[in-house]
Amino acid sequence: MEALVKRSSEPRLEAPAPDPATLENAFACAARAPDHALLRPWRYLIIEGDEALNALGELFATTCGDGASEKEREKRCKKALRAPMVIVGIASYQSHPKVPEIEQSMSAAVGMGYLLLALESAGFGGMWRTGAMAHDPAIKRGLGLQDNEIITGFLYTGSVSANKPSIPRPEPKEFVRRWPH
Repeated sequence: MEALVKRSSEPRLEAPAPDPATLENAFACAARAPDHALLRPWRYLIIEGDEALNALGELFATTCGDGASEKEREKRCKKALRAPMVIVGIASYQSHPKVPEIEQSMSAAVGMGYLLLALESAGFGGMWRTGAMAHDPAIKRGLGLQDNEIITGFLYTGSVSANKPSIPRPEPKEFVRRWPH
């Protein structure tokens, strides 16, 4: 619990990224997410290395639109280079009479959270980002998503280069109540 209480999103990441054995263990943790009807409604893409990260940056830049300046395109390209590895979380919906898409989204999101926690417990930092690009049809097509899939986020990961200042968190009494009162 102490590791969870001290968890923090880290935006300043550098090489090295998680190694294959660490990734395998982290994905095994992600697969432990609650999963109604064992649909396994998630999948992940690992993007690492200069060529792949630059390609992701170029894909990000396509979302700028025709009237965008070169500076705007360049800024969008650089977003992919914030870490030595980007893991794209994907909710992959399956038709099921008892498991609506929202439950499948939640399962995929919990898996992404477990992945982040596993990587942090292995000594790596991470930053889970969503934003407009996670919902952009061009990004989804460019990453090869199917019509039944959505992006749950971009998990930037690597070694923490500089810890950010601690962010105050609310006390449980501020957001937990017993019912009925």
